[in-house]
Amino acid sequence: MKLQNFLSLMVFLLICLGAGSTLFAQNAGGQAIYSFLRLPISAQQTSIGGENVSLISRDLSLAHANPALLRPYHHSQLSLSFTPMPAGVKQYYLGAAFYKEKITTSFAAHVQYIGYGSIQQTDPSGNQFGTIQPRDYQIQVAASRQYLEKWQYGTSLQFIQSNYGAYRSSALAINIGLTYFDSASQFQAGLVMKNMGTQLSSFTNEGIENLPFDLQLGITKRLNNAPLQFSVTLRDLHRLVLFKPDSSISTADQIFQHVVLGAQAFIADKIELGIGYNHLRRRELIIPNTTNGLTGFSMGLGVLLNRFQLRYARSFYSNAKGYHQMGMTFHLL
Repeated sequence: MKLQNFLSLMVFLLICLGAGSTLFAQNAGGQAIYSFLRLPISAQQTSIGGENVSLISRDLSLAHANPALLRPYHHSQLSLSFTPMPAGVKQYYLGAAFYKEKITTSFAAHVQYIGYGSIQQTDPSGNQFGTIQPRDYQIQVAASRQYLEKWQYGTSLQFIQSNYGAYRSSALAINIGLTYFDSASQFQAGLVMKNMGTQLSSFTNEGIENLPFDLQLGITKRLNNAPLQFSVTLRDLHRLVLFKPDSSISTADQIFQHVVLGAQAFIADKIELGIGYNHLRRRELIIPNTTNGLTGFSMGLGVLLNRFQLRYARSFYSNAKGYHQMGMTFHLL
């Protein structure tokens, strides 16, 4: 890499990190609103642990997690997913992309919507007076460009809104991402800073609340002589302690809570099998003094055709609870 190009890349990274240090300082060590932004909207992402920012794929929905994963070959793609959850909660996702050759830039739009069904409203005495339909959604627009031969950078702007009857809130946030891909060694890497922004209106008008910022770094490596691919994603790198209910959790366990592992196997490049493990999810959801089975694990299957992809994933949140996710991607042109 030429010195000038290397210095330009370093300046870009410093600007990104500088912006992040200003914006994510607002929620380091505290709780944040809009937790639904952490839910994976992609069946492929769900199957390999629920967090991944480095996997370069023809599946457009992965670019929702890192705008730098958006590529020219996503042009004319339409991506959809549906996730039914316990208690009648449903998550929907819709994404579309196009490539503008004149300015060598890829663009995409993503919509995530979560509906919580109908909830009966009552007063303190228990009298009923109608129902509410609480919901969360975000609208995201993204752009991505190539830098030199192996680098891609991207950014996205998202409008976020939560509506819980009389309590409503909205916000604006940006995501900034960077990816690296070496085709000779099949090595991929990604860096993203998520949900940097501020509320436009708060739930109680008593002050601005924290957005769920996340600094993530990941690598993905496909083996040259076998149809296997492995991913390691580091999440919440701006926070030292993620979950420590008591002093019995070791330092090694706390470190591993930042790690999400994923693996994929490919059969004739038409069938994709995925498996993942999210240690933080398992640590948060295990029930003491009982077996917890596959809690924290996930798996999935993909059927990859030339102009159509069909994906299914299942992630486990306890021995009895988990959720299914279905995703489809179409090439319209």
